[in-house]
Amino acid sequence: MKKVEIYTDGACTGNPGKGGFGAVLIYNGNEKRISRGYRKTTNNRMELMAAIESLRLLKEECEVTLYSDSKYLTDAINQHWIDSWVKNGWKKSDKKAVLNRDLWEALLELIKVHHISFIWVKGHAGNKYNEICDALAVEAYTHDATNIDFEYLKMI
Repeated sequence: MKKVEIYTDGACTGNPGKGGFGAVLIYNGNEKRISRGYRKTTNNRMELMAAIESLRLLKEECEVTLYSDSKYLTDAINQHWIDSWVKNGWKKSDKKAVLNRDLWEALLELIKVHHISFIWVKGHAGNKYNEICDALAVEAYTHDATNIDFEYLKMI
């Protein structure tokens, strides 16, 4: 099975506001960088989209180590919050609806395909690839915030 490392980051100017995500996929010493900007979204949505869009690029089942500076993403998986959300009909422990359900459901589908370890890294702390992803995300919302996050717009 192919082993892939993925670094991801999301960013927003304002929250909500213009947003973007960046990611670097590393396989066999080769890097692929992706990014996309949105007119109006949230930081958490960009963090999730970075992971989802990266995983969607994989053409076959892979063993993935996915690095993110988003506790929202990594804790939801590693501390099994998402399992509780699904079991409780997409409600949190406070009985409120889970935000970004559309993206969590998309991520769950990808988790079924790949063997993924979600690793939290401290943001803005000198991690080379985290810094690259942050720069890609900021560049995306600064210069290419043309995409529309339709699911976000439905929520507001």
